[in-house]
Amino acid sequence: MFDKILIANRGEIALRVIRACREMGIASVAVHSTADSDAMHVRMADETICIGPPPSADSYLSIPAIISACEVTGAQAIHPGYGFLSENARFVQVIEDHGLTFIGPSAEHIRIMGDKITAKETAKALGIPVVPGSAGGVASVEDAKKIGADFGYPVIIKATAGGGGRGMKVAASEAEMERAYQTARAEAKAAFGNDEVYIEKYLQKPRHIEVQVFGDGKGNGVHLGERDCSLQRRHQKVFEEAPGPCITPEERARIGGICAKAIAEMGYRGAGTIEFLYEDGEFYFIEMNTRLQVEHPVTESIFGVDLVREQIRVAEGYPLSFTQDDLVINGHSIEVRINAEKLPTFSPCPGKITQYHAPGGLGVRMDSALYDGYKIPPYYDSLIGKLIVHGRDRQEALARLNRALGELIVDGVDTTVPLFHALLQEPDIHSGDYNIHWLEKWLAKSLEKE
Repeated sequence: MFDKILIANRGEIALRVIRACREMGIASVAVHSTADSDAMHVRMADETICIGPPPSADSYLSIPAIISACEVTGAQAIHPGYGFLSENARFVQVIEDHGLTFIGPSAEHIRIMGDKITAKETAKALGIPVVPGSAGGVASVEDAKKIGADFGYPVIIKATAGGGGRGMKVAASEAEMERAYQTARAEAKAAFGNDEVYIEKYLQKPRHIEVQVFGDGKGNGVHLGERDCSLQRRHQKVFEEAPGPCITPEERARIGGICAKAIAEMGYRGAGTIEFLYEDGEFYFIEMNTRLQVEHPVTESIFGVDLVREQIRVAEGYPLSFTQDDLVINGHSIEVRINAEKLPTFSPCPGKITQYHAPGGLGVRMDSALYDGYKIPPYYDSLIGKLIVHGRDRQEALARLNRALGELIVDGVDTTVPLFHALLQEPDIHSGDYNIHWLEKWLAKSLEKE
């Protein structure tokens, strides 16, 4: 067993890992920038160490600073949380070179799945269904137009090193291809330092379905069902639920079995998420996230497992503590992301929290690092909390979410809470009849009314 784990992150996910460590009897080390000296994860950890000034590049993204913090505190392992360095293969290699343990997959698996083209080729070889598209990077507009003609429009151009919707453009016809191709390359170069792009068939009204997988690095792999993350704004998820309201038990068993088998064959270690577009009963691989997801609590809720605890166990060399047969879905869970943002522009809204009250009661969980008097710094992501509810079925979960949102108090800054109050008035949300374009269209109509 590890004696001490360093958490290379901040905010609610750092708190989440600290809590798992405490339950396992493992000491925790919180790193922080000077801007986060009074943050809740700093207050809750067993030890703390400052690793730099506010900019992420000089603190949370500084590999030398994090390694030095491990050496100073005697931490034996590093949990990356999500974001920051969680999917950085070089970080993992440096950790291992220093005789430390990375609580996550191998550098090789992160590297393979971090490149969209290699990931797609790997997925295809493992039997995972993929979206029809180019065999690799597309080097010219002429090649792009040929691919568009072969597959039929519309098509989507994506950065091979992409994420978060950057370097991603849709061409509805050959006339739109040149501009979309050049814009995607320019965005990719600016965001990732790599302008390589590839092309896929653009699905018209898909849902975003992701399968939670877990492997122990010893050839054992399982799936923990799926999450529906179709409600998105600019490719950023805002509302996630499990199980997916449109997925049948037969479809779940089929795609889950494919993913679990792939993870076992890879010898993958730790938590991962295989993401798909789903349309007309078919799943199409888009990417794999080799880390814990922001929305992991909804999976924990319906299966009654602690995914962070399991991450730590397999990193220590233990086999999985459950088998596929042990994993039985219980009820329905929904998560909404509470951001410090001003509506309707969704512009960041840092500031001082004058009053904070978390909702409670049966089936309600609030993952947040807020407290009265806390000053949200302007340097980091605007996510300030995740409200997770669980019910015996989807309708009970929706009712519970409505009640919990009414109890939540976050005064002093603007938040996205009013968005969720409004969404819960929509019939499509209650019926589960939505796709990845639904929220953008709904927001556009709402702005027109105003």
